Amino acid sequence: MDKNASLADQLRESIEESIATGTLAPGAPLDEVELARQYKVSRTPVREALLQLAATGMVDMRHRRGAAVAELGARRLIEMFEVMAELEAMCGRHASRRMSDEERVALLAAHRACEAARGDGDADRYYHLNEHFHHLIYAGSHSEFLREQALALSRRLRPYRRLQLRVKGRLGASYSEHQAVVDAIIAGEGDVAAQALRAHVVVQGERFADLMAALAHWQASQPALTEPAGA
Repeated sequence: MDKNASLADQLRESIEESIATGTLAPGAPLDEVELARQYKVSRTPVREALLQLAATGMVDMRHRRGAAVAELGARRLIEMFEVMAELEAMCGRHASRRMSDEERVALLAAHRACEAARGDGDADRYYHLNEHFHHLIYAGSHSEFLREQALALSRRLRPYRRLQLRVKGRLGASYSEHQAVVDAIIAGEGDVAAQALRAHVVVQGERFADLMAALAHWQASQPALTEPAGA
């Protein structure tokens, strides 16, 4: 039983990563039999992993139709980005006062790494470095509860934050916004850091329209998916 629980956790992480990176698109069916075959395990840990993901909102368990990657409506997505923006603003405000000298050096190094990826126009590499940059700010808040909440929602929004970076001109804009965040944190200006992070994360107006267009293009580019057997 302990072995199954550990295996279920590993499967959850693997499936979650596939969802976050877009390998599994929103609405994609998650057939237990196919997943068990793919990962060479029994259906028991697969079902447990899907139930765990359902509890986080990443997977929908559909009556008589099996599981599917959760789809977010436009309003829900806006709300989640609004909350994410406020969580990041809080992290930035605290980090500007609480980060150690070593943590500030690490943040600057992460910012420079993002600059290199921006220069190469590598959106995927920039995304991973960008994620590390934000995680350093969460940790720099020195509030474990706040860090946990920010990480959880950030994980949920990963596919959508990643898609934003594929919009023309977004890499350069993101890096410039990071610069404002870094400057404020290094200067110890909490309110400025909070405002800079809030503006960096919130998705409204043209940015939301761009995200929806990128999402539609992404979904249209996914291979055709079939419903689970018996659907």
